[in-house]
Amino acid sequence: MKIRDWVLALEKEDKKVYETSHGDGERLVVSYSEKRAKKDAYNRNKGVERLRKSFKSGKITKDKINKRGYNKFLEISKGVEVTINQEKIDEDAKWDGLKGYITNTDLSGEDVIKQYTGLWVVERAFRISKGNLEMRPMFHFTERRIEAHVCICFIAYKVYKELQRLLPSYGIHMSVDKVLKIAKTIPTVYVKLPNGKIINKTLFLTDEQGQIKPLFDM
Repeated sequence: MKIRDWVLALEKEDKKVYETSHGDGERLVVSYSEKRAKKDAYNRNKGVERLRKSFKSGKITKDKINKRGYNKFLEISKGVEVTINQEKIDEDAKWDGLKGYITNTDLSGEDVIKQYTGLWVVERAFRISKGNLEMRPMFHFTERRIEAHVCICFIAYKVYKELQRLLPSYGIHMSVDKVLKIAKTIPTVYVKLPNGKIINKTLFLTDEQGQIKPLFDM
């Protein structure tokens, strides 16, 4: 039996995990989720509805025929007319709620899925590192400087995540990015006394600044 036929023949029991050999020491692990099935159907229906509206308005042309997004449901009829293929839509619906993973590990199917479920955490870490922390591009050319740059970014990410963990405990219901943006607007005044001593005062002038004041009292 072909893999495709095997997958489509599954019972589709909610949260059930299925496995089959994929050759060369690999396994195909397939899971089914009713929640994911509803989401898949909802997203497809929205996409198809947009296609139908564009179709009625005459905005769909031959250059729209590609495999990107829901344009995959379009086809050229009689070599000229662009149409929406209902058979392709029905075929796509058969896969609602199904998700597959190919692995060569000894992990159980359930553990394989758990590992991939946490993948978004890693992906977000990369996005924060490259975006918020500006890890890239790096304008260094020696190995030592590159290592130092990566090390600094790693420490910055650790501080970022620690701040994210602490915010709720201080009753601060904001994102780390917003807190950092507000913190940059908080001034500190330094005054030198006649005896040479320097004193300072951090000023919280707005309500938003006041909301993150507990962080400055740590």
